[in-house]
Amino acid sequence: MARYTGPKTKISRIFGEPILGNGKWLNKNSNPPGQHGAARKRKTLGEYAVQLKEKQKAKYTYGVLEKQFRNTFEEAARIKGVTGENLIRLLEARLDNTVFRLGIAPSRPAARQLVSHKHVTVNGDVVNIPSYQLKPGDIVGLKEKSEANTALTSMIRGKNAKFSWLDWNETEKRGTFITYPERESVPENIKEQLIVELYSK
Repeated sequence: MARYTGPKTKISRIFGEPILGNGKWLNKNSNPPGQHGAARKRKTLGEYAVQLKEKQKAKYTYGVLEKQFRNTFEEAARIKGVTGENLIRLLEARLDNTVFRLGIAPSRPAARQLVSHKHVTVNGDVVNIPSYQLKPGDIVGLKEKSEANTALTSMIRGKNAKFSWLDWNETEKRGTFITYPERESVPENIKEQLIVELYSK
């Protein structure tokens, strides 16, 4: 299964944000990667470079490679409404992202692994496709055998209250994808309009 397997701290330093991981190294060295670090004279980014950087940030944030990201954008463009906001909604509706948002896994890569290893169910059926698009009303949880695995259940921390488009049942360890989120509810620092402009060229 295709996924990014390169250095995580380097990516975080490129964008100056903890995109992959907890970003603890940004406090120690927040300079962009490269031989000369902060001393290197850097050119002001042009319009295209700024747009490309924003697209790359979104890709790394959600753990999506180029072809899949492009397909998601094209799907967002077909849906009625603002394309940029549709793109964020579709990325948030991915199964691996929702498993992360529900607090079942501590990170998106961990959530992706849970899904691909057949630990996660959607409406009672095992789904092992991280990019699976959830629909409003879908119920996400661990399969019965996985619920008995203390190594998996010990990672569950529950949903953050600010994610209003999701509902978490602590007793049953099940989450419900209530609706597609509004853009202002999604905390990711992504300027989706720049991505739309990039693909519109």
